Amino acid sequence: MKKGTLIQQLFTIIIVLILINVLGSYAYHRFDLTQDKRYTLSETTKDIISRVDSPVIIDVLLEGDFPAEFKKLQLEVRQLLEEFASYNRNIKFSFVNPLEDENQADQVIAQLGNLGLKPANITVEEGGKVSQEIVFPWAMANLGDNTVRVPLLKNKLGTSSEQRVNNSIQQLEYAFADALTKLTIREKKSVAVIKGNGELSDIYITDFIRSLQEYYNVAPFTLDSVAGNPQGTLDAIKNYDLAIVAKPTEAFSDEEKYIMDQYVMNGGKSMWLIDQVAIELDSLYNERGRSLAFPIDLNLNDMFFKYGLRINPVLVNDLYFTQIVLAQGEGNESQYNPVPWVYNPMVFSANDHPINNNIEALRFQFSNAIDTLSVKGVKKSVLLTSSPLSKTVGTPSEISLDIITKAPDQESYKDGFKPLAVLLEGNFTSVFKNRVKPAKLSGVKDDGENSKMIVIADGDLIKNQIRQGQPLELGYDKWTNSFYGNKEFLMNSVNYLLDDNGLINIRSKEVSIPFLDQKKVVAQKSTWQLLNTGLPLLILGLFAWGFNFIRKKKFRA
Repeated sequence: MKKGTLIQQLFTIIIVLILINVLGSYAYHRFDLTQDKRYTLSETTKDIISRVDSPVIIDVLLEGDFPAEFKKLQLEVRQLLEEFASYNRNIKFSFVNPLEDENQADQVIAQLGNLGLKPANITVEEGGKVSQEIVFPWAMANLGDNTVRVPLLKNKLGTSSEQRVNNSIQQLEYAFADALTKLTIREKKSVAVIKGNGELSDIYITDFIRSLQEYYNVAPFTLDSVAGNPQGTLDAIKNYDLAIVAKPTEAFSDEEKYIMDQYVMNGGKSMWLIDQVAIELDSLYNERGRSLAFPIDLNLNDMFFKYGLRINPVLVNDLYFTQIVLAQGEGNESQYNPVPWVYNPMVFSANDHPINNNIEALRFQFSNAIDTLSVKGVKKSVLLTSSPLSKTVGTPSEISLDIITKAPDQESYKDGFKPLAVLLEGNFTSVFKNRVKPAKLSGVKDDGENSKMIVIADGDLIKNQIRQGQPLELGYDKWTNSFYGNKEFLMNSVNYLLDDNGLINIRSKEVSIPFLDQKKVVAQKSTWQLLNTGLPLLILGLFAWGFNFIRKKKFRA
């Protein structure tokens, strides 16, 4: 081959490679060959990413030496963020090891804790040895001066480390899309927190309101002005997209109920957290361990009945329970011991709806039971139920702390699965249809526009505890140091009621991640090590022998 021809061919190859790279930069595409399409972003996520018009810097605190399952979580986070960055170059990310400097580890842990980034203690089992490691499964998304925490680890009660990581991987797209939503939201919808009927005071709903304010404009709304200006009250509440009624203890007047009814008829969304029985744990402590539980009338029964459900004035008694703490001893010698409490059900999700999908167990307190009714044009979805080993206790009845010393009669716990939270969707009919109207309003609707509401038979589900006058995180029990999924469920509920871009549906994505069987790894470790080192050498040796054999045979001839 002539020298000029060789140079010409090399030049042609170089030109072709340059053209391929240039065309590739304009016709870039990534192929997802996984069975569950885990790397294919939903249209909702793509829409959220497209709204990022300024640089967003994501720092992932998931770098270092981890067990295999956390390595998988790290890899999935990296691959997901690569997908995000491929759709929008304004999204930048990096992985950081916050504990890289061992001399400052304690100081860094304290600083991150002050930012609300709590570490996860993981058990590492390798070669029969068990050790504890600290991991910060968090990311920080930054846009200008705004920062949003992104939880990467999804805790669920009773799950193994591998199951916990698998649940976390399923929620990664939602977690990062949710963070970008908080950073890029332009126009916030409005949420009214109804006041005036003995609802929970602000300090008991502070943590939930703070969480809501990351997405929505939240303001108190009182119905006191109904008596003097019913039309003005209705016009004012129509400006809100959602109304939250958190544990009222005083009956609604007919005029107030009429306003709320017409709010629903005009398409207003609502979330009701209702107690139909008056009983508090504090009253048991203060009344020497005994208190009377009695039904209360909030003047809402006929309205809920018209919409498609009934809250029964009973208490749910459940063998799947959470604990309360009782003091034993006197003075400085007092000890606080956790004891089982069957009137505080531990409620597990059926994972059959975007609202309840992949959430931690919830804690109910003195909850009631809901009956659903057949109503034309209204779809009902039971979101939460008691366990199969539960029953109801009628009221009025005396509740005593003495029950903790008695073994429950398990034969009586056969009528379980009591609905505790129900979603209603559709066109509701006014409770005042064909009835005398309690107030004069213009534009009254007897048949409503399409709307949604969630009714929860426990007002305390939204209530956070208090320590030294400061509200704690909703779902955290300071007495047992346990976390429950109350806030996540309620946030999902509000997001579902108000979500018009489909963000909540990302939560339904199912991803299955295969993990190594650690018992087999230990048992077959030597076999696989020998196979991985010996087999390549054997193949190489056979190749060399074959090459020499053919070479000798060829040159002999």
